[in-house]
Amino acid sequence: MYGETPIIKRIKALAKRALQRQPESSLPANILAKPIVITRDQHPISRKDIPEHALKVLYRLHNAGYQAFLVGGCVRDLLLGIQPKDFDVATNAQPEQVKALFRNCRLVGRRFRLAHVVFGRDVIEVATFRGHHDSPADEPAKTDKIAKQNAAGMLVRDNVFGSIEEDAQRRDFTVNALYYNIADFCIYDFANGVKDIEAGVLRMIGDSATRYREDPVRMLRAIRFATKLNMRMDSSVADPIKELAPLLQNIPAARLFEESLKLFTAGKGLANFEMLVEYQLFQQLFPLLRSYLKAPDEAPYQLLKQTFADTDERVRNGQRITPAYLYAALLWWPLQARMEQLTFEGGLSQADALNLAAADVIGKQVQSIAIPKRFTIPAREIWQLQQRLERAQGKRIGMVLGHPKFRAAYDFLLLRANTATALERGKLEQLAQFWTKQQQNGTPAIAPSADDAGNRPKPKRRGRRAGRRRRSPKQENSNG
Repeated sequence: MYGETPIIKRIKALAKRALQRQPESSLPANILAKPIVITRDQHPISRKDIPEHALKVLYRLHNAGYQAFLVGGCVRDLLLGIQPKDFDVATNAQPEQVKALFRNCRLVGRRFRLAHVVFGRDVIEVATFRGHHDSPADEPAKTDKIAKQNAAGMLVRDNVFGSIEEDAQRRDFTVNALYYNIADFCIYDFANGVKDIEAGVLRMIGDSATRYREDPVRMLRAIRFATKLNMRMDSSVADPIKELAPLLQNIPAARLFEESLKLFTAGKGLANFEMLVEYQLFQQLFPLLRSYLKAPDEAPYQLLKQTFADTDERVRNGQRITPAYLYAALLWWPLQARMEQLTFEGGLSQADALNLAAADVIGKQVQSIAIPKRFTIPAREIWQLQQRLERAQGKRIGMVLGHPKFRAAYDFLLLRANTATALERGKLEQLAQFWTKQQQNGTPAIAPSADDAGNRPKPKRRGRRAGRRRRSPKQENSNG
């Protein structure tokens, strides 16, 4: 997969020697009794590759007498020649000790306490080494820094601190158990992660089913890493996923929103979509779409695929994307089904049926993925504009062209035309051509001042007419 450079050959030799001296132990699968230490001259990572803010955090911790490591995905990506998005730090300093070193630090997290060191828009996440959470039953906990599991085996609290060796055992995948030490610039590989990177295999540390039960989001991470890193999942990683997929229902909807953004807005949306459907994870994220995933050749499924393909292309081209458009496209067919039901049962107008259906569909979806209003409101506008694109005439054409969400609605119209059934494709293509010409003709944009029903602004109330005050009947008689 990757070229066998002299550095990779040296790392393989180190790994082979490390395996030969492993004693028998009860360590989790893939964990080495002693880490492979890859010295600075044996790996390509330089401090020039590390952002200034991350270096500042590492050196301040180190100078204060604490251990400080870059950890996980950033080390993995730097070895692969990928520019990491985030640089995470691991240390033996506890969160309160980290906060004491940085005035610009805030502590976050209930499941596991973390320190966020804030530099403007940049945030360096600092995590204390995690420890084992199995404690003797006859020793009651004397501190709130304990672990707690629910009936399904999911860790709902995990504030147990430990050593770097224990932290490596608590990592999920071998390729993430990599630590770059700012003290000596060496990489500490605790699970043969470098070897798995070279082989292109994604392996779990410990028993996969147990690790998925501890945190079901690891199933989504397995898919994301497999597509991002162009790796194949080891059978031990892949086999339990379908059976355990329903465990995602136990994850807070807000957390799944963040995970969905990582899956669908980083340039690998289509590949992630197809793997998520295969392993029955997408059905957990979007339960309203289950019935549309059974017919890959039909229009709804094709619209989903094309949505992700278009999003990936925009990411590759450096173009702006918005989750509002993505969710508007994904929920379009459930919206249509609900609209038809409301129209048939209640005899509602198209506009009223759309508004009620939008509230119902979004209300159900946010139970699985907590889509914020800053995205659901624009998504509803994109849906509403589909009706206006079909009806606009005369001056209303300019009003539609001037709508802030016109471009997103127009792109969505093109998407609908490209994935429509043969029966509807002609009409939608004709409509798309019409709006393409309107933009080319430079029709003046007019700020919208009327709703879809064509209501005009209310006329200004006239003031009281100036003139002589009317006399009362008594006054008139007195002047008679």
